[in-house]
Amino acid sequence: MTGEKTEKATPKRRKENRKEGQVPRTPEIGAWAALLLFTLALPMLVRRESAALQALFQEALTAIRHPTIDAAFRVLKEGATHAFLAIVVLGALVMIVGVASAVGQGGFYLATKAVKPSGKKLNPISGFKRIFGTQMLWEGAKTLLKSAAVALLVWSSLRAMLPVIGAPANPELLLSHTGDSAIALVRSIALAGLVMGALDYAWQRRKVGKQTKMSKEDVKQEHRQSEGDPLVKSAIRARQLATARNRMMADVPTADVVLVNPTHVAVALRYDADSGAPLVVARGAGVVAARIRELAAEASVPLVRDVPLARALYASTEVGREIPAELFAAVAQVLAFVISRRSRGQRGGEHRSPRPEGEIATPPKVGKRRRTNLSGPVPAGR
Repeated sequence: MTGEKTEKATPKRRKENRKEGQVPRTPEIGAWAALLLFTLALPMLVRRESAALQALFQEALTAIRHPTIDAAFRVLKEGATHAFLAIVVLGALVMIVGVASAVGQGGFYLATKAVKPSGKKLNPISGFKRIFGTQMLWEGAKTLLKSAAVALLVWSSLRAMLPVIGAPANPELLLSHTGDSAIALVRSIALAGLVMGALDYAWQRRKVGKQTKMSKEDVKQEHRQSEGDPLVKSAIRARQLATARNRMMADVPTADVVLVNPTHVAVALRYDADSGAPLVVARGAGVVAARIRELAAEASVPLVRDVPLARALYASTEVGREIPAELFAAVAQVLAFVISRRSRGQRGGEHRSPRPEGEIATPPKVGKRRRTNLSGPVPAGR
């Protein structure tokens, strides 16, 4: 079936999906990672601030013995400063973890299409599928799994603490042991949550990947839209070629000479003593060459039959460019002949080349015909 979605989403389709909010992402990883970092940072922060807290308590007791407004404000200021620093440190760590989690799951994006009103969101059938679909089954299984993991970890922690709680012990030691056990419990829960978050991310990635798959026809259609329809591109190219050819034909009457082969190839040249080398104003083969000869005859531009020179010019030149240096001498002889006739008032007509019979060196070919430089000269022929 051509409509079966078996292909992975293209980069363009993935970009569109991001705008619609179809990105594999789970809040579980960021939340549990932040909790784990909190359990790691809190004991170190408490140990670092314990000395300052003891000094603060001593200062508060001193202030109570001799209560004044200045002493009260001083104690309040120091206490608020320490509390603020602790909150800032913990908040910054949690924020860093949240940002890193978001970037790791696809970065930040603005789902502009997801917030637009849509009739699909009000469709009761779609809502029923969401309530009783695989996503809700997965959410339910995830909730049960998290609850079971937390209950198991809490029971294991309490069971390990029962001997310590039941036995007589130093209250300070008991309080320290209880705090360490509580931190360890929360840390274990956070680690278990991270594992479940990774599973949830894998599920979301698989789900989004399945939803965003494309059919082969969709891929072809997108390629046509991005690269352009081949038929349209061909039509544009044909119009461009026709325009260039018409412009070239319009320049034929301005040429000084047209070298022909005698019927297959035609190259029209224009020479201006101030500009330097002769310029190619038109070139063509077959039907195009025949049209160049017709326009040259109508404009009284002389036609010179020179098979090797016409072939060499056609193979090595482009319209609007100067002729190659290797052909300067041969073309100069033809132009001298044409200019001599013009000075006598003779124009137009078809003539044999004034060059002596012989061979000419052929310059490298250009355009699509460029393959390798000809190793030998072109034999003369008429």
